[in-house]
Amino acid sequence: MFRRSFYGLYPYKSSMIGLESLTDPSSDWDIIETIGKGTYGKVYKVVSKKDGSQAAVKVLDPINDVDEEIEAEYNILRSLSNHPNVVKFFGMFYKSDELSGGQLWLVLELCNGGSVTDLIKGLLMRGKRLEEPIISYILYGALLGLQHLHNNRIIHRDVKGNNILLTTDGGVKLVDFGVSAQLTSARLRRNTSVGTPFWMAPEVIACEQQYDYSYDARCDVWSLGITAIELADGDPPLAEMHPVKALFKIPRNPSPTLRHPEHWCRSFSHFIAQCLIKDFETRPSVTHLLEHPFIKQAHGKDTSLRQQLSVLIREQQDVGNRIKTRHERINTRKTLIIESCPDDDLVNLEVLDEETIIAHLQRRYQELQIYTYVGDILIALNPFQTLNIYSPQVRGMKTMFSCIIISGESGAGKTESAHLIVQHLTFLGKANNRTLREKILQVNPLVEAFGNACTAINDNSSRFGKYLEMKFTPTGAVMGAKISEYLLEKSRVIKQATGEKNFHIFYYIYAGLYHQDNLKKYRLPNKTAPRYIDCVNGKVMQDIISSKLYKEQFDAIQDCFRIIGFTEEFTTYQLYFYIQEVNSVIGSEELQEALTSHCVVTRGETIIRTNTVDKATDVRDAMSKALYGRLFSWIVNRINALLHAAESGMNVGILDIFGFENFKKNSFEQLCINIANEQIQFYFNQHIFALEQIEYQSEGVDASLVEYEDNRPILDMFLQKPMGLLSLLDEESRFPQATDQTLVDKFQDNLRNKYFWTPKRVELCFGIQHYAGKVLYNVGGFLEKNRDTLPADIVVVHDTSVCVCVCVCLFQYSLMDLLSKMVVGTPHFVRCIKPNDDRQALRFNKERVMVQLRYTGILETVSIRRQGYSHRILIEEFVNRYYYLAFRAHQMPEGSRENAIIILQKAKLDNWVLGKTKVFLKYYHVEQLNLMLREVIARVVLMQAYTKGWLGARRYRREREKRNNGAIIIQSGSCNPNALPNDSDNRCMYRAQQYIRLVCEGHCILRLLIMIMMLEIHHKIKFNFKIYSNSNWLL
Repeated sequence: MFRRSFYGLYPYKSSMIGLESLTDPSSDWDIIETIGKGTYGKVYKVVSKKDGSQAAVKVLDPINDVDEEIEAEYNILRSLSNHPNVVKFFGMFYKSDELSGGQLWLVLELCNGGSVTDLIKGLLMRGKRLEEPIISYILYGALLGLQHLHNNRIIHRDVKGNNILLTTDGGVKLVDFGVSAQLTSARLRRNTSVGTPFWMAPEVIACEQQYDYSYDARCDVWSLGITAIELADGDPPLAEMHPVKALFKIPRNPSPTLRHPEHWCRSFSHFIAQCLIKDFETRPSVTHLLEHPFIKQAHGKDTSLRQQLSVLIREQQDVGNRIKTRHERINTRKTLIIESCPDDDLVNLEVLDEETIIAHLQRRYQELQIYTYVGDILIALNPFQTLNIYSPQVRGMKTMFSCIIISGESGAGKTESAHLIVQHLTFLGKANNRTLREKILQVNPLVEAFGNACTAINDNSSRFGKYLEMKFTPTGAVMGAKISEYLLEKSRVIKQATGEKNFHIFYYIYAGLYHQDNLKKYRLPNKTAPRYIDCVNGKVMQDIISSKLYKEQFDAIQDCFRIIGFTEEFTTYQLYFYIQEVNSVIGSEELQEALTSHCVVTRGETIIRTNTVDKATDVRDAMSKALYGRLFSWIVNRINALLHAAESGMNVGILDIFGFENFKKNSFEQLCINIANEQIQFYFNQHIFALEQIEYQSEGVDASLVEYEDNRPILDMFLQKPMGLLSLLDEESRFPQATDQTLVDKFQDNLRNKYFWTPKRVELCFGIQHYAGKVLYNVGGFLEKNRDTLPADIVVVHDTSVCVCVCVCLFQYSLMDLLSKMVVGTPHFVRCIKPNDDRQALRFNKERVMVQLRYTGILETVSIRRQGYSHRILIEEFVNRYYYLAFRAHQMPEGSRENAIIILQKAKLDNWVLGKTKVFLKYYHVEQLNLMLREVIARVVLMQAYTKGWLGARRYRREREKRNNGAIIIQSGSCNPNALPNDSDNRCMYRAQQYIRLVCEGHCILRLLIMIMMLEIHHKIKFNFKIYSNSNWLL
C-alpha cells in the first residue's frame, strides 16, 4: 500500500524495489575504463550499445538486496535529476552472479570535467587560482541545485568540492545522494550525525552526543560555505588535522574564514560569513543566498562564465595535472575511512623503549587516534566518548574461519568493541533480507541486559563470557549467527558487593512495570525495592521513579525480543517475577515446605527435618540462582534457534569475556574470571611467541631471539590433576565437614610454588601471582559457591531434572569448550586498554597504561617484532618483487636462493637471514627495499621523460625548419613588393605576405591558397607551383 508522497513527485513505499524487477545492464552498456573508486565500489566510464553515448556507472557489489540508503538515492535520482544542476540519471540495473554476488549499477551522466576539488588543486599546483567570478558561477550553480532539493524536502548532507562535478562545457552538477535525508511534513528536521567531517555543520556534529538535538536543510548552507573556502584556499579549514579531532574542534572554534581574506573582495568574505553562522536558526537559506551580491554577479553572465570555466577545464586536462583528493564521509552506516599512516604501528618506531611507547600512545590518544597496531595485534584505548571513526573496512580475516579475541581489564572497552565489530561485519555482509541483519544486531543488547551488571569499576561489566559466531555465505553475505555463553556469575542474583548492582534486567523490568502501574499485578512492592535489587543507600526506588533510563531500556528490551522473533517473552517476565517472589514471599504450600524442610530416607523410612533459617535461606538462594541460570540459557538457546543457518560457509567468531579483575575483596567469582584470563593469555603467548619460535626452527633460523614470559606454570597450578588448585577445591567440596579454614590449609599444604602464598596475619585468604599481577582472594563462601547444589525437594517442586553440580567441573569444561572454538580459526587479537580509572575522556594515566601493556605482553611483542624478523617473504615472491634492484628489466630471473642473495647484497642490507623457503627480514628492511625500488623506477621514468622530450624537441625543430623553408620558397616565387608602385597591387602583395607569416605560425592555410589564386587572376603574378608543390608542410 502506497502512502502519500512527501517529495511531491512520486509515490514512495519502503522496500519498493526488488532486484528481480531490475534489468541486466549487459544488453545496454559496455564498460570502457575505470574512472574512480568510492567507498562502496568503483566508478566506470560506459558506452551505450544503442546510440554510442557515454555515461558513468557506479557499481556496488556484492549486493543481495537494495538497502535503505541505495533506495533513497535511487528515488532522489529518479525524480529529482531533471534539473540542470543535478546530475542526470539513466537508470538502475542489476547484474546477477551466483558465485561472486550480484552487482547493482547506477548509471549517471558522465561529467568529464572532474570535480571542483580537482580543478582548484590543479590550478594551485600551477601557481594559479580561481577568479572570483568563476567561484561565484560555481556557487551559483550549486545553490540552484540545492534549492531544487530543498524545495522537494531533501537535505543533501554531504556538500563538498568532490561532490560538485563539472562537465567539459562548464556545467555544474550536484552528485552523490547516498546520505541525503527526506524531510516529511510531520518531521521538518533530522537528528542523525552524517557527512564528511571537515564540511559538517556544528548542529549535525552535536546530534552525535545530544540525542534531543536536530537540524534542518540549512546544514547544507554551512557545508557550501566550507566549500567556498575550499575553492579559494584549496582545502577546507582544519584539513591538516585528524578528521576526528576536526569534529571536536568545529563546534568549539569560531566560524572559519578565508586563509588570506585580504586577497579577496569583501563581498566573497561576507558570503562565507553568512553561510557559516553557527546558530543555524539565524543562518540564511539557499533561496536568500541566491540574492547575495557575490552570487548576483553571476546572474545574466552565466553563458560567458560557463565558457571561461570550460577553457580552464580543457587547460587542466591538457596539462594532465589532476590531483585526486578524497575526504570520506561518516555515517552510522556509511562511515569515515581513515587510511593507516606510518605511526599506526609501534614496530615502526625508531627508538623502542617503554617511555617512547607510552609517549607515542599518549600523543595519539590526545589526537583521538585510539587504535594503534603492534604488527597484527590491535591496541584499543578506551576514549570514554563516542567517536565517528568507523568504516566498512576490515583488516585481514580472509580465512574460512577467523576468531577475534577481545581482551583487557574490566572497563577497558571490550563490550563496546564487540558491538562495533558486529555492526561492521553485519554491514559488510549484507544479508538477503533486512530482517536477519536487524535480528543479529539485537543479539548483543538482549543477552547483555540479562548478563551484564554495574560493578565498582564498570557500569556495564560483562558478568559472563560471550562467544558470537557469525556465519557467512561464500560470497560474504551473513546468513546466521550462534551465541555461546560461559561462566555466568549466578551468585550476583542473590548478593552483590558494596557499590555494585544486580543484572541490568532486574532494574529494567521493575522500572517498566512501575511506569505502567503494573507492579501490583505481579505482587511486587511499589514503595520499597525487592531485596535482590535493593542497595545499602536505598536509592533504587528513587532511581526507578526519577530516571528515564531504566524505562527506556525496558522498552528497548521488548523491541529486542520482538525483532529477534520471541513470542514467549511474557514467560520470561513471569520467570523473573517468580525469582523475585521466591526471594520476597514464599508462595505455594509445596514450595514453602520444600524451602523450610527436607526429606531424608533411612532404612526405608522417610524422615522430614526442619531447616534452620540459614539453611532455608541457602536453599532459597540456590533455587534463585538455578532458575536464573536456566532462564539465561533458555534465552541463548532460543536466539540460536531463531538465527540458525542451515548452510555451511565461513565463520567469524567474536569473544567478549570479562576482563582481569582485582578488587578490594576478591572471591570465588574473581578466581574463575582470572583463571579464564590466564587461559586466554596463554593462547596469546602460544600464537604470538611460541608459534614464532616454531617457524624460525622449521626454516632453520636461530630462534633464541624469541624469549617471553610463559604463564604455563600458573595454569598448571590451577588446572593440573589431581594436585591443581581447582582439583583440590573440588575434592574439599565433597566433604560435608569441610570449612573455609580446611580449604586454605589444603591449598597451603599442596601448592608449594612461587605463584601461591598465604599472607601473614590475614585469615581465610591466599594470594596468586597472576600474569597481570598479585591478587589476594578471600575464601569465604568458596565451598558453598562451588557446590551450587539444588536440593531434591526443590527439584521435585519444579518438575525438572536434578541439578546437583560442582562449579569447578563446569568451569573446566567451559574453558576447554571455549579454547576448542578459538584454536580452530585464525586469531585476531584486540587488546583493550583503560587509560584511566575515572572514566574521563582525554585523560591518560601513564602508570596505569604501562601496567596493562606489561601484563598483556604488548611490550614483549614490540620487542620481539623489533629484534626478530617481522617480515617473512617466500623466496620466489621476493625475487619477483625486487629483481629490478639487481637485474635488467628484460632479464626476468628465476626465483632461486642465489638470485635472492644477489638482490640482498646489491641492496647492501645487513642482518637478513635466508631460510629454507623464505627470506627473513627486519622490520626496517622492507621499507628500505621499497624505497630503493621506487628510486629505480623514478630514474626509469625520468629517463623516459628526457628521451621523449628530446625526441619531441627534435621533431619540433624539423617541423619548424620545414615551415621556414616553405615560407622562403613561397616568397621567392613572388616579386619583391618594394619594387611595385604604391598602388593596389602593392597592397595585395603586402596582404599576401601577412598571410604567409600566419601560415608559418600554423594558421590560415586555406585563405593563403585563395589569396594566391586572386593574385594570379587579377594581377598576373605567377607563382612557381612546382616549387610550391614540393613544400610538404603545405600539402
